[in-house]
Amino acid sequence: MYQQLLLDLRPEQSPRLDNFVVGKNAELVARLGALSNLGVFDQIYLWGPPGSGRSHLLHGTLEEAQAHGRPVCFIEGTKLGDHLAPAPNSLVIIDDVDALSMAAQITLFRTFNAARLIGLALLLSGPQPPLHLKPALREDLRTRIGSALIYEVQPLSDEEKAAALRQHGTNCGMQLDDSLIDYLLRHGRRDLPSLLAVLNALDRISLEQHRSVTLPLLREILQTALQFSE
Repeated sequence: MYQQLLLDLRPEQSPRLDNFVVGKNAELVARLGALSNLGVFDQIYLWGPPGSGRSHLLHGTLEEAQAHGRPVCFIEGTKLGDHLAPAPNSLVIIDDVDALSMAAQITLFRTFNAARLIGLALLLSGPQPPLHLKPALREDLRTRIGSALIYEVQPLSDEEKAAALRQHGTNCGMQLDDSLIDYLLRHGRRDLPSLLAVLNALDRISLEQHRSVTLPLLREILQTALQFSE
């Protein structure tokens, strides 16, 4: 009965820097926000495991740059080839540099060399720190990446996630008791966007079925979501 509502448990909000739950990443978020300015030419490498918020930050930086009128080129590592011609003074964002082909690695190395000449800001991302990118990357490129500003995306603690979930519930008009939040943290996915998506589904289903927001209803939703994922 939940198939339509649970078909896609994904966050409803588009990722932006201002809706990222900062936690211990205040310096990183501020640095990324500054990349939207045409006069900023930082070279930044951020890393963290899946679910750490890397994708949110990259897309949020993209949105921020576009909102401020800065030319921006966003490309996934698997899709970069042997040619990249960003506009002068633009921001180049490349995700998953560990997945670059040999031709793409040469392209990125050349982009590093051209950055100062044509005024490029670079924002790169990967699952590990530069030191651990070998042997996936050529040594000269890995060294270049290692010379950038390096940030590890710091994961939220369970206490910070609980606070974010509680605030989200308040914003949606839901009263969430501690047992419900604790159950969601123990049995839901670990990343915050997925946890918030479950709360959104909980809100929609409770309204649709005229049921209270309770722990048994949350259990039903998570069990149904698990069945659809199998």
